[in-house]
Amino acid sequence: MTMAPHDLLFFLFAGLTLLFAFLVVANPFSRSPVASAMFLVMTIVSMAGLFALLHAFFLAAVQILVYAGAVMVLFLFIIMLLDLPAEEQRKNQMYGLVSGIVAVLGLAGILIKTIWFAEPIKATQPAIEGGTKALGAMLFNYQLKSPGFLLPFEIVSLILLVAMVGVILLSKKDLK
Repeated sequence: MTMAPHDLLFFLFAGLTLLFAFLVVANPFSRSPVASAMFLVMTIVSMAGLFALLHAFFLAAVQILVYAGAVMVLFLFIIMLLDLPAEEQRKNQMYGLVSGIVAVLGLAGILIKTIWFAEPIKATQPAIEGGTKALGAMLFNYQLKSPGFLLPFEIVSLILLVAMVGVILLSKKDLK
């Protein structure tokens, strides 16, 4: 049984996404947060390849431009500004380890429960392509049956605004 090139590309991009995501968290090459941020960029680019395979070219372009571009510049800016002392890093490392283990166990429980109680569904063709017109209609149209995604879209923008204000406050050394 031979695989189509489309399937091979899917497995390539999916494998690269998982590999780079693992290297973001457990980087054996370097303990530098900048190296982890670069692996996050590679994860985002691999995910953009998956979007392109789904014919969602606009989402693939936005994935690269917004996340790999703007958000990663913001992350690197935060990493460089927060030059934490070694003692504070050890305290944060233990907190990160405990909260990471709790988060992984919680997500694993949700995944197992979802798989256990899942009902099989029939595969259908998607109703829309990944063009900008269909995406805009889905995001901003309000109907009684389908209220759209305007509210979650606005909530994400408010969260990013709060994050930027937090970065500005954290970057100030002393408030006098």
